[in-house]
Amino acid sequence: MLEEAFSCYQPELLGMLYHFIGNFEDARDALQETFIKCWKHRDQVVEISNLKAWIFRIALNTGRDMRQTAWRRRKRPLPEDPGTLATGGEGPEHEVEHREQLSLIRQAVRRLRSEEQEVFLLRQNAQLTYEQIADTVGIPTGTVKTRMRLALIHLREALAQTE
Repeated sequence: MLEEAFSCYQPELLGMLYHFIGNFEDARDALQETFIKCWKHRDQVVEISNLKAWIFRIALNTGRDMRQTAWRRRKRPLPEDPGTLATGGEGPEHEVEHREQLSLIRQAVRRLRSEEQEVFLLRQNAQLTYEQIADTVGIPTGTVKTRMRLALIHLREALAQTE
């Protein structure tokens, strides 16, 4: 049951961790560490009412630890691998423009306050409901909504400045 759930959520987890940590290799390490932590507590799975929220809470905590470690090392993210970006076949100009847009969005997300960033990534990458995010982070649903609203305002402002 745990392996199936983890496998199902793996792309969302990796995406959230990548955006949260800012480095693909560290995100993959955090994903593996998350699975290990989940596996160590697999006997608790039958008692958990929201398995997805539980897995994402562990991933979020692991991501926080990894981000603090990376910050202390002042590690710079590795450049994107151009082979991992999908192209629509519109040509190299479109691909360059697409990469620039993705880069601007990633930078804007990284500049959010950590509380806003967590809520935004759990909503957008993990596609959790506000109630699930509240359960995952351990805050009231109203606070989740407020943080999400602030994150969206800050992202709109940051992206409007780049136009």
